[in-house]
Amino acid sequence: MSIEQQPQHEEKTSTSFIIAVSILAVVTPALIIAILAFALNKEPVSEEFSDDAITLRIAPVASYNVLSPVAAAPVKTGPLSGEQVYNETCHTCHGAGLAGAPKVGDNAAWAPRIAEGAEQLFTHALKGFNAMPAKGGNPDLEDLEVERAVVYMINHSGGNLPEPK
Repeated sequence: MSIEQQPQHEEKTSTSFIIAVSILAVVTPALIIAILAFALNKEPVSEEFSDDAITLRIAPVASYNVLSPVAAAPVKTGPLSGEQVYNETCHTCHGAGLAGAPKVGDNAAWAPRIAEGAEQLFTHALKGFNAMPAKGGNPDLEDLEVERAVVYMINHSGGNLPEPK
């Protein structure tokens, strides 16, 4: 064998070696993963890992719903009072004065609104006005309940309206 032919032989050997190592590098982890998946895909070894035991352990957390406070609310048995609607829906904005909402108890802020008349305030509350969505963002409220909430807020902010029937 001459010196000139020797590097070609080494290149073929090294190329074959690289191909073999590459194939092993792909096949070996796949084989290990397949074996582990098969070995771990068996019935639980103890009762504490059964579906019933796991369900029982996570039930206190799984039943806690942080995204939908309406879902956790009790079922209505009749129309809500103005105070109930205010506490459940209106208080978020009208308690803190968010987005320009007049705070309940701020007679000066409510005076020009009260001067517009109850019907105008009912319309704003039912259909939405400025940043306030219709029905304060709670479409499940009945019109009567929204009107009661408006009367509740007015009566606690310098006004004196009778409860809607």
